[in-house]
Amino acid sequence: MHDIRVIRDDPAAFDAALSRRGLAPLSPEILALDAERRTRINAAETAQAEQNRASKEVGAAKARGDEAAFEELRALVAAKKAEVAAMQAEAAALDAELRDLLMTIPNLPLESVPEGADENDNVEIRRWGEPRALDFTPVEHFEIAGVRPGMDFATAAKLSGARFVMLTGAVARIHRALAQFMLDLHVDRHGLTEVWAPVLVLPAMMEGTGQLPKFGEDSYQTREGWWLIPTAEVTLTNTVHGDLVEHATLPRRMVAHSQCFRSEAGSAGRDTTGMLRQHQFEKVEMVSITDAESGLAEHEAMTRRAEAVLEALGLPYRTIVLCTGDMGFGARITHDLEVWLPGQNRYREISSVSYCGDFQARRMNARYRPAGGGRPEFVHTLNGSGLAVGRTLIAVLENGQQADGSVELPAVLQPYLGGASRLTAGGELS
Repeated sequence: MHDIRVIRDDPAAFDAALSRRGLAPLSPEILALDAERRTRINAAETAQAEQNRASKEVGAAKARGDEAAFEELRALVAAKKAEVAAMQAEAAALDAELRDLLMTIPNLPLESVPEGADENDNVEIRRWGEPRALDFTPVEHFEIAGVRPGMDFATAAKLSGARFVMLTGAVARIHRALAQFMLDLHVDRHGLTEVWAPVLVLPAMMEGTGQLPKFGEDSYQTREGWWLIPTAEVTLTNTVHGDLVEHATLPRRMVAHSQCFRSEAGSAGRDTTGMLRQHQFEKVEMVSITDAESGLAEHEAMTRRAEAVLEALGLPYRTIVLCTGDMGFGARITHDLEVWLPGQNRYREISSVSYCGDFQARRMNARYRPAGGGRPEFVHTLNGSGLAVGRTLIAVLENGQQADGSVELPAVLQPYLGGASRLTAGGELS
């Protein structure tokens, strides 16, 4: 959420930043609503002062026995009380309207973010690894002979409908091994704190990280009012919801492996084959809570942590900076990691690493006490996939596929697979 004081101080700069996202100026509407709200607050305060003065005079009139003045002043106090209540209600309604408006406005991009309209304007900043030279035509993950026995879309559709998959046998074990490997890497090498957290959260938690109110259709809500998380970003970031933390406890770096749920609203017709885009999937998610000075350095470090997973698995990838028109709602800057998928002959997103500044913290009212004293400041938040487990499974299977339908598996997974290094064409580990 945005700081109304910043918009008041420089509305032109606010609108200029919004225009980089392709949005029309909003400061006139915001400031008009803010001015009306402040007018009602000032009027309520004035009426409250008049009520207080009249209340004192009521006592004085009664003490001197002036019955006429006493009754007149009592009527005035009652009228002022009703006036104050009405003005306070109006101010509260305007305050809620202003907050609702600010809650729907995306974060402002950093100056360094390239300007553009869509994914075609994103900027590649580096690559790692070379796609394997193949002497056969590669196929997509679900077409590999050794994968087909363990990737069952028909049974999943019978159970749950479209965009679900059931993994069995060796494929399910590889999927589990990937999640375990990612967690161990982030905990042991990167020093992140592992967290196991709920996947059902209260609406305020979804508001805190920006999924609500604007993007409710992208997620699922239960009859009881809980929301199913679209990513563990929601739970991990909201661990500081409403808190005032000590500077000495920052940065807080966390990682969680969780089930994730997305309705995929608006994605009809996209990636309908295979398990690239599912309603239920798993991610290993990283979140950092930092101070105002450390955010950008932490963003680079988090990006490297995600890249390290791909490098350990031997998967070619490229890192891009999303342009202003392709960036997510809560981000100030985002790095996307795109892994090479030979079955599609293209790079596909496998991780997004975003720096949000204090945007989410304002929504959560999450602050820290500066080490040198002074007024509390809002924390800065970051989140990134480290990685999407299902998409990593796809990348491992496609990049390791052999002409005979078997799959060579990354060496780092062998300890998690009982020493196996291969998925045979018959769907067994060996």
